[in-house]
Amino acid sequence: MADIRAFRDEVERWAAGGGGEAARELAGRSGVRTALLLEGLSDLAAVEALAAGQGRDLAAQGVCALSMGGAMSVARYAALLGPPGLGLRLVGLCDVGEEGFYARGLRRAGVADPSVFVCAADLEDELIRALGTEGVEEAVRAEGDLRAWQTFLHQPAQHARPRQQQLRRFLGTKKGRKIRYGRLLTEALTPERVPAPLKDLLAAV
Repeated sequence: MADIRAFRDEVERWAAGGGGEAARELAGRSGVRTALLLEGLSDLAAVEALAAGQGRDLAAQGVCALSMGGAMSVARYAALLGPPGLGLRLVGLCDVGEEGFYARGLRRAGVADPSVFVCAADLEDELIRALGTEGVEEAVRAEGDLRAWQTFLHQPAQHARPRQQQLRRFLGTKKGRKIRYGRLLTEALTPERVPAPLKDLLAAV
């Protein structure tokens, strides 16, 4: 696990313009064979929570999940980790609006048959629909965010929105909240209610 975390850190430095020697060394030492290209930290939190819930040790299985800091970085990460770089198998999870970035970035990196799993809107929307609005509100209460949620609901812009849209917007209103709830909502799901894109992503590796 320590090697995989170090590998992830080195890949981030490499993608930011640093050298790739340390990432190459750690790739060999850790035995990583597959990289999961995720848009952000909330996606990473959900993937790690689901893997843990399934009793899977992704690192031991040669899988490294990476948050790229946005879909526009996929071409850079694919070039470093895919056929032009480390030669890892690449698997992706993205929002429907970012599917084009993934398709172009992976194709440019020479990935002939990319495995990319697409969320209907985004992963938060998938999780809210899977758990149900009442289930999400219960998680909000359990986390001590009820007062913040009630204050949010009193904003005029929220009055006409359906509850699902209100919850989705609420999760993005405070730094770190999407990451925290990405993990919490995934942990709250029974296996049969896990959103298809998330379930299929892990089934593919």
